[in-house]
Amino acid sequence: MSRKNRKPFFEGVEVIDAGAKGKGVAKAPDGRIIFLPNAIPGDVVDVQTIKKRKAYFEGRVTHFRRYSERREEPRCSHFGVCGGCKWQNMRYADQLFYKQREVENNLKRLGKIEIPEPEPILGSEKQFFYRNKMEFSFSDSRWLTQEEIESGAKLEDKNALGFHIPGMWDKILDIQKCHLQEDPSNTIRLAARDFAGKNRLSFFNPREQKGLLRTLMIRIASTGEIMVLVQFFEHEPESIKLLLDYLATRFPEITSLQYVINNKPNDTIYDQDVICYHGRDHILEEMEGLRFKINAKSFYQTNSAQAYTLYKVTRNFAGLTGNELVYDLYTGTGTIAQFVAKKASKVVGVEAVPEAIEDAKSNAQLNGIGNVEFFTGDMKKVFNKDFISRHGKPDVVITDPPRDGMHKDVVAQILDIAPQKIVYVSCNSATQARDLALMDEHYRVTRVQPVDMFPQTHHVENVVLLEKRSS
Repeated sequence: MSRKNRKPFFEGVEVIDAGAKGKGVAKAPDGRIIFLPNAIPGDVVDVQTIKKRKAYFEGRVTHFRRYSERREEPRCSHFGVCGGCKWQNMRYADQLFYKQREVENNLKRLGKIEIPEPEPILGSEKQFFYRNKMEFSFSDSRWLTQEEIESGAKLEDKNALGFHIPGMWDKILDIQKCHLQEDPSNTIRLAARDFAGKNRLSFFNPREQKGLLRTLMIRIASTGEIMVLVQFFEHEPESIKLLLDYLATRFPEITSLQYVINNKPNDTIYDQDVICYHGRDHILEEMEGLRFKINAKSFYQTNSAQAYTLYKVTRNFAGLTGNELVYDLYTGTGTIAQFVAKKASKVVGVEAVPEAIEDAKSNAQLNGIGNVEFFTGDMKKVFNKDFISRHGKPDVVITDPPRDGMHKDVVAQILDIAPQKIVYVSCNSATQARDLALMDEHYRVTRVQPVDMFPQTHHVENVVLLEKRSS
């Protein structure tokens, strides 16, 4: 370690693991962990630490002494600046290895429960251009690359349409080509950006809270239908019409062209009125003959092909014979509920978001499914003894909570009604492990199946089957 810097500098450190948020993990001479972005297991690097904590350092690589055999040349020119695909420099087989190991470690070490050998992770056939939904932000003061800063050149165009720089809420990286969503996504985004610039439509400034253009959302369904939603900050009817007419004419393949006028501090649209400007107010997704209406506010798994894989695992784990009453907790727009309905006697879905439940009911009607019911309410309040007495005691509970996992009151209620099986779908195996530990006295984990929904990232979904222990 050199003492030239006040913050420790380490030479020739080997990256030994992949850790939280996709960062590489190394060890300092004193045994403390070092977290490193853009480094993967097998790299040997020099490290400048930038933050020092009691048990670990955060650092950055100043020099690569040896590159890992696990390395892959990133496809994207924005890699390392854009924070969207932190593992694009790692071979896909190795990405799957570390995702599988993360699931196993979390269940064993955090949950401290006994689990069977997890089944091999199900990788995504598409490793690029797999997302059906992308959201981009406009900015009038784009993030400058190091090359632009060092060039000293006067920059005339500072507009951007792209992604937030990690950890910086007001800095937007202008994206030339994103490898996450298939065309015409890139074409639509670039056309909107260039047309707005040429016609002097103002791009948003988040610090000053001014500007016309705020965000652009593009959804492309597996059916090929396309939704484009533009979020405007200011109400300028002529400018709004100018841009939307251009998009409708330039891209006649757009199924649904919508917009929002949102002048509140944050850019969430769930409390905003969405206006359909051209075409339908929804697009259609399809899965195993089922059709799902997706509107601007709908939640739908962002990797359509892997969503089908995930739902097949869920249905398989439930082991339905046609006689079971199934509860689908955190049902969202009811996709899992409808997917398993033909194998069940009845499915009851519960969700906190009223709009999602309206979508679920509409989709069930669209699909002619009569053995599903959907209810709105805060899970820890609505899912109680009175609810059970009215709708019946479930044989199987399927639960697919958000990243924070289930509220302890929901876990307690599940334990109280004691279904024979619980199928727990999770996008965060750490909080899943916590919840499994709370159920371990009464349920044993009999199957574990990781599913990779997000190639080039550290995120991984996991499905667990719990079966009631014998008395």
